[in-house]
Amino acid sequence: MSWEKFTKHYLTLPELDFALDISRIDFGDGFLAEMEPKMQEAYKAMADLEAGAIANPDENRMVGHYWLRDASLAPEPELTTEIEKCLADIRQIATKVHSGELAGAKGKFKNCLVIGIGGSALGPQFVADALGNPDRDKMQLHFFDNTDPDGIDRTLATLDGELGETLAVVISKSGGTPETRNGMLEAQAAYKSAGVDFAKHAIAITGAGSKLDKVAESEGWLTRLPMWDWVGGRTSELAAVGLLPAALQGLKIDRMLAGAAAMDAATRSTETTKNPAALLALMWYYATEGKGAKDMVVLPYKDRLMLFSKYLQQLVMESLGKEFDLDGNTVNQGIAVYGNKGSTDQHAYVQQLREGVHNFFVTFIEVLKDREGDSIEVEDGITTGDFLQGFYLGTRDALYENGRQSITITISEVTAEAVGQLIALFERAVGFYASLVNINAYHQPGVEAGKKAAASVLGIESKIISLLREKAGERLNTVTIAQHLGLESQTEIIFKLLNRLAANQRGIIAEDKFSTPETQFYYE
Repeated sequence: MSWEKFTKHYLTLPELDFALDISRIDFGDGFLAEMEPKMQEAYKAMADLEAGAIANPDENRMVGHYWLRDASLAPEPELTTEIEKCLADIRQIATKVHSGELAGAKGKFKNCLVIGIGGSALGPQFVADALGNPDRDKMQLHFFDNTDPDGIDRTLATLDGELGETLAVVISKSGGTPETRNGMLEAQAAYKSAGVDFAKHAIAITGAGSKLDKVAESEGWLTRLPMWDWVGGRTSELAAVGLLPAALQGLKIDRMLAGAAAMDAATRSTETTKNPAALLALMWYYATEGKGAKDMVVLPYKDRLMLFSKYLQQLVMESLGKEFDLDGNTVNQGIAVYGNKGSTDQHAYVQQLREGVHNFFVTFIEVLKDREGDSIEVEDGITTGDFLQGFYLGTRDALYENGRQSITITISEVTAEAVGQLIALFERAVGFYASLVNINAYHQPGVEAGKKAAASVLGIESKIISLLREKAGERLNTVTIAQHLGLESQTEIIFKLLNRLAANQRGIIAEDKFSTPETQFYYE
């Protein structure tokens, strides 16, 4: 690696305290020029998107998450008004909660239970962990982010005796997402068991007229905030989805929005070498051969950014993981994302990254500021932060020496502005990359297919329970049950359902647990 190459491909944005280094991606001298026509098309597509073009023909909707941090960009004045009103409502709710004007059955709210799934949980969790401080936070955030009963119980255990001081925020655009609906029902049951009126402790973030909207209105919940159809879940952190929990926690949401708006401005540049989102997308394209041939390993060297890789998993993989391109061709696009944090990964999978299968590129995130205040010296003239940077630089060079390529993003410190910048940077990079490979980044037919399949499985479960009740006392094996139901093609699914029903004492008994599938018998 030469100094000349580094300085040539090191982009710095002083006004943002931000830098991007792409010098350790081994693209040739002519690559950027060769890609420029496609990149100009991507800029045009992005400009159309921000202007209100229909970007998701499956649902005939616009995609407007960029308007959230600059409402004046919205293509209709009514949308500008709605965005500004929502922000004002969020600030007002947070003020009333923090002052105690809006309180729970047992006093001032000190906890917030966020009930959501996917982007309705990953974004708020990432931001809460990145910017929170238990000693200064005005509320403690807790999450129902799955339909796992044990996980729900673990969260409720942390709130034992405090539900009367816990504000619940239920997030679902349609109100029909099973995981969120289940979490809401579990929360309602827990509040009722504690003698607390859930409705007087609940806020809904949902689409106008949705199932959840109607439930919240009919039950008299505290209030409702909008979840617009032009904001996808994975790009909703800077909508009410993420801003209300952050504001309740006491985080500086205006600064986060300002950081995102500043990065948006920088990434609207059509001069590719000065546009960090364009350069990111181009490096992804080069590193993965434009078809997801390699994974993206995200390694932030800061504990506060540990959840960033999980957040990016959804943003990148749900946006780019598509079977068909815009012309209907089968392309099976996508970039797999995984990661944790440095230097933890020095002792985990860096060994394979350096010497094992070469199926990845790395995105390092370097944070310059170590901590508030001075650090002790753990060796002569050396602090713990010095070690952290040493591990980052050493790992980066050790990987590159062995042909493993990387990108580095540098920020000054983990602030609300910087978090907003990172969110906006990757949102636009995803959009640019999608244009480069000719796919729609803003729909998710695979997710919908999974939901339909899950509903089908639950339908089979109901039939199994009905059959065994009808034949109470009879010993039946999986094959016989499948034959009775006329579902021979679903015999394996039936076997799995039966074992779980038996394990949870749902009125079904399994003889000789964990015997072979052929010899396992069941009865009610």
